[in-house]
Amino acid sequence: MNADMSITSLILQASLVVQIVMAGLVLMSLTSWTVIFGKLFGLKRVRSANEEFEREFWSGRSLTEMHQSVSNKADTAPLERIFASGMREFLKLREKRMDAGVQLDGARRAMRASYQRELDVVESKLSFLATVGSVSPYVGLFGTVWGIMHAFVGLSNLQQVTLATVAPGIAEALVATAIGLFAAIPAVVAYNRFARDIDRIAIQFESFIEEFSNILQRNAGTPPVGSPGAPSGYR
Repeated sequence: MNADMSITSLILQASLVVQIVMAGLVLMSLTSWTVIFGKLFGLKRVRSANEEFEREFWSGRSLTEMHQSVSNKADTAPLERIFASGMREFLKLREKRMDAGVQLDGARRAMRASYQRELDVVESKLSFLATVGSVSPYVGLFGTVWGIMHAFVGLSNLQQVTLATVAPGIAEALVATAIGLFAAIPAVVAYNRFARDIDRIAIQFESFIEEFSNILQRNAGTPPVGSPGAPSGYR
């Protein structure tokens, strides 16, 4: 490849529309890589924090102590917030001397609402990767079609057309498709990886809600902590 057929030359010699398409694709690629690295480290922190809380939860501490500990923490894990919302609603209904079934249902509804909020946070920006992965090839193809059309319009005024005169225009247009694929492939791979990781986190949330609900069911109907004849803590 000589200097006139280098990637840089092809980009600089492309038509304005194709250059705009290329610039947009490069911007989408850079943004998607920013999202990918942010999501990679963010999901790793979520998994680590959840695992730490689960070890503490099953260590044997009373639920009352754990609820006080979580309430005093500034930075909590998603599982801790789900636990805190369920425990808070459970204790609130217990203080009102509500029926055991009402206590359990209220706690489960509170945890489900918290679960949905936490899942929305974990899934944030995932749709952007899906959009980049599905749209970028078509945007690049649009740039290619436009570039080829522009090249053939320019060649229509020539008396003699050879491969040497056609090749540069077609090569300029094909660069847009290449950039589109460069933006799409990492986004698709990352989306599939993160979707699988988020599914595992969602299963972890649901398993914890069920296990915690079983514990609350055993404690439903007992007197509030601190009242005569009540236990010192729940478990």
